[in-house]
Amino acid sequence: MNLFLHGIGGEESPIEVGDSLISDPGDRYDMVLTNPPFGKKSSVTIVNDQGKSDKESLLYERQDFWASTSNKQLNFLQHVKTLLKISGRAAIVVPDNVLFEGGAGETIRRKLLAECDVHTLLRLPTGLFYAQGVKANVLFFDRKPASEKPWTEKLWIYDLRTNTHFTLKENPLRFEHLEDFIKCYNSENRHSRQETERFTPFTYDDLMQRDKASLDIFWLKDETLEDSDKLPPPELIAAEITENLESALEQFGSIEETLRTK
Repeated sequence: MNLFLHGIGGEESPIEVGDSLISDPGDRYDMVLTNPPFGKKSSVTIVNDQGKSDKESLLYERQDFWASTSNKQLNFLQHVKTLLKISGRAAIVVPDNVLFEGGAGETIRRKLLAECDVHTLLRLPTGLFYAQGVKANVLFFDRKPASEKPWTEKLWIYDLRTNTHFTLKENPLRFEHLEDFIKCYNSENRHSRQETERFTPFTYDDLMQRDKASLDIFWLKDETLEDSDKLPPPELIAAEITENLESALEQFGSIEETLRTK
């Protein structure tokens, strides 16, 4: 996209302007790498002839989705799965709520683990995005053909979050910080991975026994809980609190809107 915006790469653009979630585009791909926009709801702002604005929720009718939800990230996760060819690979950036949210979130996680090989989860540190409090992850999975047996055997989780602190300017994430994950990922042979302090596998049965099939898993000891000198900067703590409060308010707003429409 950056090349295209600077006039590099020819006159024809592969970029189409539109709503990615509105329908199945029909095309299937060998690989999808994406960082979709974060947000809870899909809505459009309408301005009437008096200049007053009102918001109207967008409804998507996707028969190829496992569950109906207003959560954009859960919809993008389902959308990416439909875009893949059989044996196609995906890596998608998702916020933490995709890992633990109940209802549609639980349904989607269980379906994804059963119908795809969900093999790797990279838990990213805070301080990587312009919205400082956002906690993000990268979920890696391969689409598989229909099968009675679940395709996910082990989900390997790499914790790059616990006891790590990055900022956009003073201490940005660099390539060397990801080198250990790349080594652990072992792209040449994922089936001969080795467990480390930060890289641990969880079997399909382990995940199914967790409340709501939650993938929000930590095992490392958080040093900041015992040593105040290792606490993150105050501005980062404040940003995380703000993000959590905003997320809670947005969820309550969604519940209020649902009740009002009913």
